[in-house]
Amino acid sequence: MLSIIGISIILIIVALLVWGKASPIVAMVAVPLIGAFLAGFGITEITDFFEAGIDQVLNVAIMFIFAILFFGVLQDTGFFEPIIKGMVKLTKGNVVTVAVGTAAIGSVAHLDGAGATTFLLTIPALLPLYKRLQMSPYLLVMLVGISAGIMNMVPWGGPTGRVASVLEISPVELWYPLIPMQIIGLILVLSLGFILGVREKKRIQKFAFGEAAASTMGEEELKEALSAISNNGEAELKRYNLIWINALIFIAVLVLLVGNFLPAGYTFMIGLVLALVVNYPNVQTQMDRVKAHSPSALLMAAVILAAGTFLGIMNGSGMLESIAVDSIEILPAAILPILHIIIGLLGVPFDMLTSTDAYYYALFPIVESITTEVGVASTSTGYAMMIGNVVGTFISPLAPAVWLAVGLAGIDMGKYIRYAFFWFWGFSIIMVLIAWLIGVI
Repeated sequence: MLSIIGISIILIIVALLVWGKASPIVAMVAVPLIGAFLAGFGITEITDFFEAGIDQVLNVAIMFIFAILFFGVLQDTGFFEPIIKGMVKLTKGNVVTVAVGTAAIGSVAHLDGAGATTFLLTIPALLPLYKRLQMSPYLLVMLVGISAGIMNMVPWGGPTGRVASVLEISPVELWYPLIPMQIIGLILVLSLGFILGVREKKRIQKFAFGEAAASTMGEEELKEALSAISNNGEAELKRYNLIWINALIFIAVLVLLVGNFLPAGYTFMIGLVLALVVNYPNVQTQMDRVKAHSPSALLMAAVILAAGTFLGIMNGSGMLESIAVDSIEILPAAILPILHIIIGLLGVPFDMLTSTDAYYYALFPIVESITTEVGVASTSTGYAMMIGNVVGTFISPLAPAVWLAVGLAGIDMGKYIRYAFFWFWGFSIIMVLIAWLIGVI
């Protein structure tokens, strides 16, 4: 009975999220609560489940709040603009270099872990360049999406935070073994940019005629692209004169995170305070900056806390354990030790079918419970499912940031999925296989 109720809870949550009938917060709070009552648990027991679940995810929620605020303030100051402007200047007029540069720019722009910010920063800046060179805007969105997906493995990125909250470990601790995969992923996405750039150059030469097909980006187009970068955000908030001080703050935060000298949430608190005091000494301006970025910070934290209640009920009630035990009896024995790898290889299609929240908060706990029963380390299951899925977020029609990217680029969602799906999926499969070969999985 526990297995039936538990599976029903998960399927209903997935269905609600996929069909857009409920927000993640509503689905992950209401459905498990009803399920717990149907399973015969009382108020006192459900309260215990809730408290245990919140304790499980609280540190991750705190880290997300202050990480988003910290990177938001740095974004306000124009901290990342010089890097992106430099890449635009460097890559003008060479289709192959532009494609490679797009992948590099997408990686830098996604340091804050926010997909919407990444697309807002990159697409308006690079689109005039793509149009001038007659390059496909679908290629632009795809390269930014894949490179952002690789950077999304950082501790303050959504996938790492979700897995860490389920496994009850520090996101920074979970991230350490992923650093080699991020380096490999960046090399791969730059290589992919080169390959697709060569393909795009041949397409342009084949179908484009006249001066436009071979010309470089003119001064006016270059100014337009650079202006789009500068105009992103409020001019009065830019602090170009403080960029080196901000760089020191940024590097210090990264050192503290990598060295694990302080809890990640506390590190971002300190970083936020320094960024606010250095860039905006006025108290009202400081509060305005916090208010400006609070909606996205609190939304992510609220989703994580809601997921904590879901996990608390699923774990505390014994539903996950029951599902795992019953699944072991049903599934072929040969599949169980590699189930996490199989799911990882299917990570991109799963993300498109289930949504990111359902993938990590509904599917992952089941797979982790099953594979743990046959001796697979919980972190290994987490890495397999994360590496196989992490780029999938930026092609999924269930992700709001993707719709933003499609709108900014002026392209069609259906055509984008057809154009990019197999590149995303193939990239993720290669990443999973490499992770398996080098022992991360």
